[in-house]
Amino acid sequence: MNLDKTAKERYESMREYREHYLKRGRECSELTLPSVLPDDSMSNSSDLYTPYQSVGARGVNNLASKLLLLLLPPNQPFFRLVTDGKTNEQMQQSAEMKTEIERSLAKIEREVMSEIEATAIRVPVFEALKHLIITGNVLIHMPKKGNMRVFPLSQFTCRRDPEGSILELVVKETVSPLSFEEEDRKIIMHGEQDNPSTATVDVYTRICLVDKDKYYICQEANDYKIPKSEGYYKSDDMPWTVLRMIRMDNEDYGRSYVEEYLGDLKSLEGLSQSLVESAAASSKVVFMVRPNSTTKKRDLATAQNGDIITGQQDDVAVLQTDKQYDLRVVADAIHRFEERMSFAFLLNAAVQRDAERVTAQEIRYMANELETALGGVYSLLSQEFQLPLVRILLKRMGTKGSIPKLPKGLVRPTIITGVEALGRGNDLQKLREFTMEIQSIAQINPQVVQMLNLEDLITRIATGHGIDTEGLIKSDDQLRMEAQQQAEMQSQNQIMDAAVNPQVMGTAAKAISDNIQQQGVDSG
Repeated sequence: MNLDKTAKERYESMREYREHYLKRGRECSELTLPSVLPDDSMSNSSDLYTPYQSVGARGVNNLASKLLLLLLPPNQPFFRLVTDGKTNEQMQQSAEMKTEIERSLAKIEREVMSEIEATAIRVPVFEALKHLIITGNVLIHMPKKGNMRVFPLSQFTCRRDPEGSILELVVKETVSPLSFEEEDRKIIMHGEQDNPSTATVDVYTRICLVDKDKYYICQEANDYKIPKSEGYYKSDDMPWTVLRMIRMDNEDYGRSYVEEYLGDLKSLEGLSQSLVESAAASSKVVFMVRPNSTTKKRDLATAQNGDIITGQQDDVAVLQTDKQYDLRVVADAIHRFEERMSFAFLLNAAVQRDAERVTAQEIRYMANELETALGGVYSLLSQEFQLPLVRILLKRMGTKGSIPKLPKGLVRPTIITGVEALGRGNDLQKLREFTMEIQSIAQINPQVVQMLNLEDLITRIATGHGIDTEGLIKSDDQLRMEAQQQAEMQSQNQIMDAAVNPQVMGTAAKAISDNIQQQGVDSG
């Protein structure tokens, strides 16, 4: 990697290829949430564009909320620590060792989830998801201290290899000189220390791949390389992550979800604007008085409710646009576009059809069809967001001593939400339908239930819900032991009853004697 050029020069040279994606992202942002990616000329006091429809904003917020709950579920870990194949073989030889290792790994998973809750990662992640849905690209930074930071597409440039890995990343941010140490601040400000609290400095952070598994990072301000910012990171420990919504081969940047439905959004925006303006024009009331009529305009204008004036009814008319039939066509078209966008953004209005009676099963089926349509999005985010996040948290918590350091190459995290969760959900739904059909058949032929392996069925249902069955479902040995204990208890109860009742005792003794004699005959 050529490091002769400064970070600012690299940023400026890489901006040209980014402009197309930036322009497209701003167009999508204008029709959904204009504050997500405003124009560079906008300031804090500038007025943003106000869309004539709210379907885009509602859809983005709804889809971002659904993705947030899927990627970072609040009630369960979204990952699981698993061991490699050889370790699994060794664990199978000792049930106690397997139970102890799995218990320790589960404890580490809970500690990581507690760290996520304590650092409030969901807040910046929700912001990052809105950027992904609208612009298709976002940069997140997990610093060693502090909360996660989110950078929009307008603040970074990047290059990728054909496999999608980052080759070079340059980030631009404007900060106060007071954020630097005093020695660095003097050099950056060229000795100008009049009022550093109101001044701003452009800081460029450059990350380059210098080896197969090593990244070089440094920061520059006013062409000055800050010494303490230089360092190296392994790919698994990289705190900077560039996320994409939809991957395109041979492209450094991703495509947005909104971009795929931009045509419908533009049509909906134009029709909504026309309908609003036409409705405003139709709501204006203008009275017209015939020239040289007996009805006076002054009398008509000053008349109060219930007043009596001189005039004729035919002398006064109301101006009308007579466009109600044309506006009805516009309203019907808007309704169709809103319905299509509701399906695209998984809004609840798309799930329930317009009818008097809609069954709950129909709603569940349609909701499942809509959510499974995002399987490709789940796959990309699980690899580019969830896995790096888990690795960084495991590394940092192990360094701090919050959790034990995991042996490299023996334990690895795997994602259990997203596509895998959808697959388990589909299997669970099929199991439910299967058991319902078996139940209906059992009403005709009860012997059908005896053909089922209930233990295996319970295990599969628990797996579909994502529940660990270790220690929850009794094994065959436990069932046999309990049956044996129950039989022994029944025998003891019979003996106690016989001791209390002599007649029963005699009957029991005779039964035992007959049993012994029968055994002797059989052996003879």
